[in-house]
Order: sequence, then structure tokens, then C-alpha cells
Amino acid sequence: MALVAGATRGAGRGIAVGLGEEGATVYATGRSTRGRRSEVDRPETIEDTAELVTAAGGTGIAVAVDHLVSDDVRALVARIAAEQGRLDVLVNDVWGAEHLFEWDTPVWEHDLEHGLRLLRLALDTHLITSHHALALLTAQPGGLLIEVTDGTADYNAGRYRNSLFYDLAKNAVIRLGWAQAHELEPHGATAVALTPGWLRSEAMLEAFGVTEETWREATARVPHFCISESPAFVGRAAAALAADPDVARWSGQSLSSGGLAQVYGFTDVDGTQPDAWRYLVEVQETDRPADDTGYR
Repeated sequence: MALVAGATRGAGRGIAVGLGEEGATVYATGRSTRGRRSEVDRPETIEDTAELVTAAGGTGIAVAVDHLVSDDVRALVARIAAEQGRLDVLVNDVWGAEHLFEWDTPVWEHDLEHGLRLLRLALDTHLITSHHALALLTAQPGGLLIEVTDGTADYNAGRYRNSLFYDLAKNAVIRLGWAQAHELEPHGATAVALTPGWLRSEAMLEAFGVTEETWREATARVPHFCISESPAFVGRAAAALAADPDVARWSGQSLSSGGLAQVYGFTDVDGTQPDAWRYLVEVQETDRPADDTGYR
């Protein structure tokens, strides 16, 4: 029984479907519905995600929720409690702020309202959702909270991530995973931070003018895109964690899809195991020619 908060597209959709592949019932939440788009203004919807979950073998339930609205999140959790009686997995993936940060722009030049809105979408949503959902998650031992971010703790520690606002948001989510682990452990539950690698999200594919089937064509323009991964890869990472009876061994840690694939053995849709964060350090940052040999 899972709640994926922010399941409309990208990693959230991949995780919802990955849990569905394992037969989970997944409440897929977000603001984009077939009747109304969010401020992100993209075509993906929570109804689409729910249908993909069901097609994968689970049960997908789409619920329109703005995770900045405390009463709406409270009502969502009450509905889950009434309909299911428990919550086994909570995935905090709410983001929806790609359009708000400005690349390599110092804080005094960055649009302030956009930056503050980014932080609200990236952090307040996670805190509000945890506040309302974790009592249900801890009602029985074995619950799992996954905080989805961008970058591992080790990678981010020595690298500036695009802008102060983006950098702060993504590193704060890693800290959220660590801090909540300390609060959950006495109740028999686990919290982790999880990052995909270079994600072939819907928006990324569109920006590169390719599809999931033709994505390698984009490497002619952006050679290091060869290490990219589909949303299914991080989805299978989340599903592997959820199915692990010893998941508490990861408590408080910063994890990646590529790193977990080496432990659990799952693959991306093409049968490979892309290890993006190691590749970025060892190949891209050392100006070596793009070549994913040995990193899949």
C-alpha cells in the first residue's frame, strides 16, 4: 500500500509504476489532471500515471492534491486510512519547479519570488505530507519513507548545483531523509533519500527532440547523454527497497538508482544498469570522451 506524492511525471511516475510492477496499490497524487493543468503546464496527468500502474500489475488510484495545502493532504491520508487501513510506503517526490530556477545565476540576480516558490514546492510539500502521513505509516512496523532528490550526498557535497535555490532544495531533501530516519527508527520504520541519475523524463526527451525509443539519437548533440536512464530505473530501485525485509540497513542513507542496481540486480528497460553518478565524476568531469562502456 503506497502513496507516491508527486506522481504526475518523471521519477514520481517511474516509482509509481515500479511499485505497480510488484502488485502494489498506489495512490498517485499531483496537481495535473485531465481537467486542469498545474503551473508546470505539461500534458502528463495523474490519471495517466494511475492507468500505467494498473497496466503494470498493480492498482493505480489517482487523487488530485496540492501538497502545499495542509487540509487537502490531511483529507488524502484520511481517505487512505479509511479505504486501506494502512500505509506501507510513502514517496515524497513533489517538485514541479523546473521552470523556476535560473542556471548559474547568483542569488542577487535570481528572481526572488521564483526562488522562494521553488523552495516551497521542493520542501514545504514534503514536510506537510510527512506531517500528515507518517502517523499512518508508523501504525505498524516496517514502513518505508523515500525522499526523492537530485544527486547523492557525496556528489552534491563538493559541487554547486545550478543555482543557490536549486542547490539548497536538493541538498535539504537529502537531509530530510536523514532526519526523518532518526524519528522513524524507534517506530520500526525506515527513511532514505533516493536519486535517479541523468533522467530521461518526459520534459528531457522533449527538450532533446527524441523519444524513449530513439533517445540515443540525442547523444550526437549531447554525447554524455549516453549514461542517461529511464524513469523505470529509479522506479525499480524504489520497488526493490520496498520489497526488502532488511530495508532498515539503509536507514538515513543517500542512495542512487545505479548504486542500488548493483545490490538488488534490477535493470533499466533496456536490460542495463546505468551508474550515472560514477560516470559523471570519472568521465564527464575529467573531460574524457563520452563512452558508457563499463558504466552500464
